[in-house]
Amino acid sequence: MTDEPMLRIAQALERLAPAPLPAPDFGAASAFVWHTAPDRLEPVHTVSRIPLSLLVGVDQSRDTLLANTTQFAKGLPANNALLWGARGMGKSSLVKAIHADVQERHVHLKIVELQREDLPSVGRLLNLLRGVKAQFILYCDDLSFSNDDTHYKSLKAVLDGGIEGRPDNVVLYATSNRRHLMPRDMIENERGSAINPGEAVEEKVSLSDRFGLWLGFHACDQDQYLSMIQGYCAAYGVTISPDDLRAQAIEWQATRGGRSGRVAWQFFSDLAGRRGVKLTA
Repeated sequence: MTDEPMLRIAQALERLAPAPLPAPDFGAASAFVWHTAPDRLEPVHTVSRIPLSLLVGVDQSRDTLLANTTQFAKGLPANNALLWGARGMGKSSLVKAIHADVQERHVHLKIVELQREDLPSVGRLLNLLRGVKAQFILYCDDLSFSNDDTHYKSLKAVLDGGIEGRPDNVVLYATSNRRHLMPRDMIENERGSAINPGEAVEEKVSLSDRFGLWLGFHACDQDQYLSMIQGYCAAYGVTISPDDLRAQAIEWQATRGGRSGRVAWQFFSDLAGRRGVKLTA
């Protein structure tokens, strides 16, 4: 009689406990998105990206990240990478394009997109990937932290790995508009009001130092902007006279108040639509 209430409690707790994650079918795709509640890796069969050859003006960053990714795909040591800098200059496009380029030669290379708000679950994700016979790029886009944000502590599980260490088959590529991943005015505010100014912000500022590669992306000049558009025209077969292209492209960027790779692509998409050209992956 006395055992029956305890048995009921144990059964109730068992029902409340989350079921163990099923082993994902990593052969189903080369790209996945990590979701929580419940935890799962969903395959992405068609990734939104452009060919590596169409990325103009980022040659040094392209070559560095390509070499690092190739090493990693071969099972050799490789660094986590932080791609930081101006908006719309191809940071996320470069990560996805390089994955596609290297994956053609190393089919076991996978990419897993991780949302910033899901960083607290990264430990569970790493346990799921640990020991799998594949190489995984964890990709976190638009990564940054506010002054009262504690999510950055979860990121250390990927960068430092804790007691278990980061799995050898996992590397992190993150993009951010901030080099130090948090606003500089917040860094200065904490430094000025702390009893020990150096220690007050060291943990957050040094987070970016834990990335082995820092790749900077800066605003493009007019020649680079036009070169991007000319490259798109050549790749997709859009014909237009050089003078007309230049005039229309400059007018477009003037209405947007600046130049970037994103603005170049937006202009080209408009141009292709007006010319009746469909853009296919």
